[in-house]
Amino acid sequence: MTKFSDLALDPRVLQAVSEAGYESPTPIQAEAIPEALKGRDVLGIAQTGTGKTASFTLPMITLLGQGRARARMPRSLVLCPTRELAAQVAENFDIYAKHTKLTKALLIGGVAFGEQDKLIDRGVDVLIATPGRLLDHFERGKLLLTGVQIMVVDEADRMLDMGFIPDIERIFQLTPFTRQTMFYSATMAPEIERITNTFLNAPARVEVARQATTNTNIDQKLVFFTPSRKDRTFTEKRAVLRELIRAEGEACTNGIIFCNRKMDVDVVAKSLKSHGFNAAPIHGDLAQSERMKTLDAFRDGSLHILVASDVAARGLDIPAVSHVFNFDVPSHPEDYVHRIGRTGRAGRHGKAFTISTPHDARQLAGVEALIKTEIPRAELPEGTDLAGAGSARPPRERSESKPRGERGAERAGRGRDRSRGGERERAAREDQTPVLAEAGNEQPQAPAEPQSEPRQSEPRQNEPRREKAEPRRDAGRSTGRDSQRQPREAQTSREPAAARENGHSNGRDSQPRDNAQRDHSHREHHRRDRRDDGPQVVGMGDHVPEFLLRSFRIDFPQIADEPADDPRENEVQVLTDAGSQDN
Repeated sequence: MTKFSDLALDPRVLQAVSEAGYESPTPIQAEAIPEALKGRDVLGIAQTGTGKTASFTLPMITLLGQGRARARMPRSLVLCPTRELAAQVAENFDIYAKHTKLTKALLIGGVAFGEQDKLIDRGVDVLIATPGRLLDHFERGKLLLTGVQIMVVDEADRMLDMGFIPDIERIFQLTPFTRQTMFYSATMAPEIERITNTFLNAPARVEVARQATTNTNIDQKLVFFTPSRKDRTFTEKRAVLRELIRAEGEACTNGIIFCNRKMDVDVVAKSLKSHGFNAAPIHGDLAQSERMKTLDAFRDGSLHILVASDVAARGLDIPAVSHVFNFDVPSHPEDYVHRIGRTGRAGRHGKAFTISTPHDARQLAGVEALIKTEIPRAELPEGTDLAGAGSARPPRERSESKPRGERGAERAGRGRDRSRGGERERAAREDQTPVLAEAGNEQPQAPAEPQSEPRQSEPRQNEPRREKAEPRRDAGRSTGRDSQRQPREAQTSREPAAARENGHSNGRDSQPRDNAQRDHSHREHHRRDRRDDGPQVVGMGDHVPEFLLRSFRIDFPQIADEPADDPRENEVQVLTDAGSQDN
């Protein structure tokens, strides 16, 4: 059997590996490390959990043992799709390079730029980054990639799923053509194969397992059920999940629950905690500090259940996971292989349960076609009560509850009761009787005759009386502003009753007031002096000064001694039209 001592690694690296407790390399490590030490490009294809991280970290440390990094010009670059995977690679580098003087920098989102800029300015040998944050530093002028000697792309198929392929191509173009490239992926999609053919130079292909195959140490089960109603699918799936966890009992030392959507991750984690489970969520919308804190708690055993999106499906090294639960059938069939690959690692036995409904038939068919086997079916756990799942309460009797329309009318009635006269209006609406004008009247008022169009001379119904809003300031005045503010009803009431009966009041058929006179009165009202004392200003409509009615002419006579175009020395003479025949 091959050992690490047979792979021509640096003695300091071998010492760190031995202290970490490793003696024999995994198949991908045994095949990839010798090719990488020769300086060749490497294309590694292996399922998750096979030790791909050490297969490029160990030869990288050995090759970078000689030389020194310059400021803002890293000597090697490792690209990872997620922050957690990048942080894990950085931890492995610290373990294997602790006896060397190599430096590293971790560039991920959720961390301030300042500290990362300081590390880059000092010069680093190994730069571990996510594509987005790496390009951010480059565009800010804080980073140069012309000194990269070794470039590694980890989990390339995950990069494709997350839409990072354009960024990867741009980063490749920013690095030297003479670099050594190591490219690792669990599957080989056509787009991934195109990139390898473009940017890798005669790579050594290392494939230790058939693409998209599941680990034989994992016991897979599919729990299929039909929800009682379509709108209760999510609630009943949570009930099935809880019963699955309870049925495993002490065998489930810890577990990861995968959901397709971030919002479902939060809901499932909250539901489990409300039912007494020790669970916490992790997804891309959480702060980086909170995500790392949750992962650390899951690794040290203080957290029992981790509810995650696919951010935790790739590359995370948690060797002691006993169970994986697929709350949703993954949308991409490849994600199923990566999800269940979180268990059954390092020769351990694991279990993977997938909850499915008739709605997931298409996704389930894609998964089984990818792994080329049918997932064994399992019955619902004994005692699963789908009818009583969630917080659904038995419906109340129809006699005890009121229809929605009556409840809305009742609330509206209560709102009107707070206003003036609201109770009488509700009583009139319920009894279908006219509202009494006064409490002592015995005869109801006759309903008003419908009026097709409002009369032009009548005021608006909701317009307040001006006497109330603006009381009279001088009770002794009989004319003036206050007399003009009297409403039209008072003017109409002073008209003869016979005229009103004959239809000659201020209505549609009556003679309208003169428009010019009404406009003049309106202007005069607003131009009056607002003070009670002192003379009132007479508007120009009543009297026009005489000088404004007189025409005039300006004559600029020529002066012999001065230029005619100098207006400062000209004399101005105003000639009026009094006695003048010219005008």
